Amino acid sequence: MKSSPSRLRPATGNALRATVGGAMLAACVVAAWPAAAQVVAGIPVPANVVQLSATGSVEVPQDFLTITLAATREAADAATVQSQLRAALDTALAQAKAAEAPGRLEVRTGGFSLSPRYDRNGKISTWQGRSELVIQGRDFARISTLAGQIQTLVIADVGFSLSREGREKVEQQAQTQAIERFKTRANEVAQGFGFSRYSLREVSVNTDGGGGYAPQPRMMAMAAKAAEDAPLPVEAGKATVSGSVQLQ
Repeated sequence: MKSSPSRLRPATGNALRATVGGAMLAACVVAAWPAAAQVVAGIPVPANVVQLSATGSVEVPQDFLTITLAATREAADAATVQSQLRAALDTALAQAKAAEAPGRLEVRTGGFSLSPRYDRNGKISTWQGRSELVIQGRDFARISTLAGQIQTLVIADVGFSLSREGREKVEQQAQTQAIERFKTRANEVAQGFGFSRYSLREVSVNTDGGGGYAPQPRMMAMAAKAAEDAPLPVEAGKATVSGSVQLQ
């Protein structure tokens, strides 16, 4: 999330310039010149300039699960491979759609690829293809159970992330934390240089959603799944949402 910069008029002539943002707290002190004497190319240079950097972050559990199932086939001709992949995907898609629940469990098709394999003489020997089905949502138990029940595809990838709703809930907390850290640091620096206060010129608020897709690859089993249709054991990690406020 990024807001358009807003401008605040300096409170005093001896303004303290500050920037909040980034992943760490850092300070860069620029020498304090007499305000009236500093002019570069006809443009007045702000006096008593200090640049600061700070951030706020909130750690929250990842609440969104994505499981990718796939089928891989190989045959002498491309048409046969496509037919086999279509049959495997259609069966899995029909089964998954029957369990779909908006927000909790959603289904979509994933990637599809088909490519030739060559022999030593550079001629096409066989064709190999792969199709994918993606199951995702916030209902971990429902998703993992369904993934274990689908027989025509195998589990290719498991990943956790932070949902949009979950991220929005903590963005404000991260931003507030960043602002409070800046205010504390800016006051300390201003007082250290003999100023009683500081002023802000521009404000830009940014949020790093974090919690991106965290895949947990699983070895693809080319054989059929176990008959007991056991649900896939899954365990989510945590995501960090960071907020920063750029101030001048």
